[in-house]
Amino acid sequence: MTHAIGCLPVRLLCRRVPLFLGLGLMLFLGGCTSLLPRGQSQTSKPWASFDEAHAAFERIQPFVTTTAQLKAEGIDPSTTPNITILHYADIMRRLLPPSGSELSLDPGIRACLRAQAACRGYEIDQRHIDRKRMGNFWLDFLDFRRETVTTGWRFNMLLVVVDDRVVFKLWGGQPEISEIESTRNPLGPLQGIGQSIRPSY
Repeated sequence: MTHAIGCLPVRLLCRRVPLFLGLGLMLFLGGCTSLLPRGQSQTSKPWASFDEAHAAFERIQPFVTTTAQLKAEGIDPSTTPNITILHYADIMRRLLPPSGSELSLDPGIRACLRAQAACRGYEIDQRHIDRKRMGNFWLDFLDFRRETVTTGWRFNMLLVVVDDRVVFKLWGGQPEISEIESTRNPLGPLQGIGQSIRPSY
């Protein structure tokens, strides 16, 4: 009886070994994509998509929209993250043409020139970037092949404000970001050994 009790764990282990081997084989053949690393970079306020950001920009009207209305849109430097406040000199460096002639300037930029220190700018950088590694886990883990897929969007907005009223607006960005980066190392983890064993002089 004692011998039978002592062998019981061994019997259970023997029964489970094929199960463990089977699971390991499934993970190896299945690629284990879920185990690959993922990354995300985003500014979650005040908009959740490129279309939302662009729609908010379209609602802003130069010489009409006030800073109070901007706050209602979620554009408030004191509470909204990722808004850079630009002073008069920053705006002139970015928007004033090399000739310096006011005749060709937008009316909002001329108003900023006249206001000088009372003129300020809001620069808004909104983005959502997802980075995901694709492919076979073991090929990635052993550094034979790595493939990274990057998707997302980016929106930039510049507003010029004089006396608590928007006088100029500008936007840019990328509605759709889609990039694939692929790296192949035929020797896998041995790829960099040649560099590490090279003698130093």
